[in-house]
Parts: sequence; C-alpha cells; structure tokens
Amino acid sequence: MNKLQLKRYAKLLAKTGINVRRGQWVIVNAGLDQPEFVEWVVEELYRAGAGKVSVEWSHQPLTKLKYKYEKPEVLSNVPQWERERWELYTKELPAMLHIISDDPDGLAGIDQEKMRTVTIDRMKIIKPYRDRMENGYPWCIAAVPGKAWAKKVFPGMQVGRAVEALWDAILKASRADGPDPVREWARHNDELAKRCDHLNRLGLVALEYKAPNGTDLRVGLLPDALFMGGGESDLKGRYYNPNIPSEEIFTSPRAGDADGIVYATKPLSYQGQLIENFSVRFEHGRVVEVKAEKNQALLEKMVSMDEGAAMLGECALIAYDSPINNLGILFYNTLFDENASCHLALGRGFGNCVRGYEDMTNEQLKEYGINDSMIHVDFMIGCKDLAITGVTKNGERVAIFRDGNWAF
Repeated sequence: MNKLQLKRYAKLLAKTGINVRRGQWVIVNAGLDQPEFVEWVVEELYRAGAGKVSVEWSHQPLTKLKYKYEKPEVLSNVPQWERERWELYTKELPAMLHIISDDPDGLAGIDQEKMRTVTIDRMKIIKPYRDRMENGYPWCIAAVPGKAWAKKVFPGMQVGRAVEALWDAILKASRADGPDPVREWARHNDELAKRCDHLNRLGLVALEYKAPNGTDLRVGLLPDALFMGGGESDLKGRYYNPNIPSEEIFTSPRAGDADGIVYATKPLSYQGQLIENFSVRFEHGRVVEVKAEKNQALLEKMVSMDEGAAMLGECALIAYDSPINNLGILFYNTLFDENASCHLALGRGFGNCVRGYEDMTNEQLKEYGINDSMIHVDFMIGCKDLAITGVTKNGERVAIFRDGNWAF
C-alpha cells in the first residue's frame, strides 16, 4: 500500500477518531499483524499532543492456548494488579484506540461453555469499573488487515495480495482513501447530524421492521431518546468518533419492548467464531428463540450471558445503498458489516442517547429503560427490500426506510 495514504489514515485515527487533547494519556490496543502501522499511529498521537501513549498487544493464537491449557478458575481470576489498573483507568480516564485485525474464525474450537463461564466470572469484577468510566473518555475502534482475516475475505488470492486488497477495502470503507480524510470526515459527520435532527423532530415511539425474508418486528422506543450518528461528545464535551468507519444513525430502544422475528442478513463473528444464517424471535421484549445453521449453541449461550443479553440495546439505521455495502465485500467483521446496512444489537444500551443523561446514574438510566448487560453484540438485518415504519406518539405512521434505503 501507499505509505503516504496509510499515514493519512493513522492521522485520521489520532485527530478524528479519538481527537487527542494536549497532554492526554492514550492507550492503543492492537494485534501483532501491522506493527509498522501501529508505530505510525503512535507518532501521530504524539504529534497531535498526547502526553503519554501506551500500547497493549494481543495475539489470538495465545488466547486460544490459554483456553486450551489453563483451568477455568485460573482464567476467571482477576488479580489485584489488574484491579488496580482498572481503578487507575477510572481515575485517569485515558483515551482508548482499538485497532482490530483478528481472524474471524481465530478462536474456533475453544470450549464454548468454558469461555462463557470465564467471561461471566471476569465481567462480574470488571463491569463495575467500566460502568464508572461510561461516557467519560474518548474511544475509537478501527481496523488493519491481518493475514488470516484477509484470506477469509479474499480466499482466491495469495496472502500478500489479499492483505493489499483488504487494506484497499478498509481505506475506502473508512473514507480514508482520499487526500484529506480528516476533512472528509468533518463533512460526513455534518451529513449524519442533519439526518439525526430530522429523526429527532418526529417524536417516534416505535419502529416496525418488515422484509420478504420473514422479518416482522416491532421495537418500542424511549420517549426522550435521541437518534445519534457519527461523532459524539463525552461528559467533558470532548468530541470524538467511536467507530471508523461509521455510516449508522442509532438509538437505544426501550428495554423489554420488542415483539416479532428478525432474520440476520450477514454472518456474525462472535468470540472468534462465525454464527451464520440465523434468526431471533422476541416476545414481550425478550429473546425466546434463536435458530442458526452454524453455531446455534454459541448464539444460545450469547443471549443467556446475563439478564440483559436477551434484550435489545440498539437500533441502527444504514441505507442498503451505503458506500460499504456497495463495495460488494463481506468483511466477516462487525465493524464493517454493521455499517453496510441496518443492524440491531443485543445487550447493553447507550445511556448518552437519553436527554439529560449527564445528571443520571447508571441505575437511573436502567430504570428509565436503557438495557444493561455485560455484552453488546451487533447483528445485521438490512436488505434491499427492508421497510421500516416509524410510529409517532400521536399514532402517525411515518416511512423511515423503503426498499432498503432512506425514505426521506
């Protein structure tokens, strides 16, 4: 790839993604796939004013070995040093940049029940720290190619060519293939904000989804919830972009208010394994049945992780005629596939979608109707003939999507 263009992408993550402030501590989480790019990102972070940058590396094969050989009680243990690190995070609130590159099938073969038990046990300790940090710091998730991921997306290519092709797709999807990605994202954020303003003026209390594939779902909305998209601000007013790429406009629905069935239109990569050709059925707001042609047991374990895992935490709207979908590539990666067309998310909702959330505790937001869970898992439901109708508090029905795209 063109080194200059990759450095422009690195600058985009530093300047637009987390929008570094002078003297800020930034933590970069990354795999071992593109160390030179991580080096460029770190330099851009320092140039943007970061006072300290810490890089935390991960490697899927090592994770797989840990689950193969370590006992559940060892994997589940959160030692004192790790708790103290989380306590430090709650006080310092460092910016977080996650650069993902994992193999979508990289953890296949792991004992699913063992992973579920370990995740639940660890999250009992870690989740309270995360709750205290919620909306308090800028963060961003972006991607670089890994060899195994690239071969999954482009199986007919040699590894080197596949990596090049995935780099090209990532840059195009991330609006980072032009001479000034930072300026392009400023324009993109403005367009998303205008669409959000329109939706927020409608006073919607429900969304109804229908498609010929069998999707027939009604989701209740919170009366004071906002539709949001693109960049957002933390509690200190620091503006940042949590996802690069992002084409979505989203809101958090009312927990426990969903009825009907919805069919996924793309595979879901969850815990390093693919769930394919699946449906989810809701009654009185909760998942009562899931079916999948591949990894149904994993899907069942996902929706039973905790009380909130079986309820919706997000409704996201993306035109089927989106830049990412028009690439004609299945990324096998939620960051990209969720931004190709409409999606829903099971699990935790977004408190900052509620007007006045700044003055509310997590418990108050939960009582208000924002779902709470240790998971937040997006799955894609958009298709070329999806219709979404909004219902206003006055009972008026408003076309939001027709034939997979915006109706306004």
